[in-house]
Amino acid sequence: MSTTPELLGFHHLGITVRDVDASEAWYGQTLGLVRAFVEKHDNDTGYAVVMTRPGTTFFLGLDHHHEADRQFFDARRTGLDHLALAASSGDEVRSWVAHFDELGVEHGPLHETDDPMPLVMVQLHDPDGIPIEIIWTGM
Repeated sequence: MSTTPELLGFHHLGITVRDVDASEAWYGQTLGLVRAFVEKHDNDTGYAVVMTRPGTTFFLGLDHHHEADRQFFDARRTGLDHLALAASSGDEVRSWVAHFDELGVEHGPLHETDDPMPLVMVQLHDPDGIPIEIIWTGM
């Protein structure tokens, strides 16, 4: 018998970025996100530009901390390793690749496999070097 309370899934993700304006423009153009609102951090330590994909419950906070180190992302540091965004089908991932190509956005090769599960995936990096996967799994 578990006493762990229920979770419904992720509500939002906040990532610290080096340049909020550049990141907002990139996430807007590349992933179709729009600004939902700006939220001031407690104790005036910075703020977050919160973006959303219209018609979804997906929210991404682009956080500016006044005292951030402004270093390029490194997955070997403790914390975030990558961000994976779900696509509705393998064909939808392929559409994303075509979209990135049309925009001239650099990305990795399309990866398709059945091991360890059916999946189609492409990876790209945001302006801070954070790896983003667009992925469909057939499970």
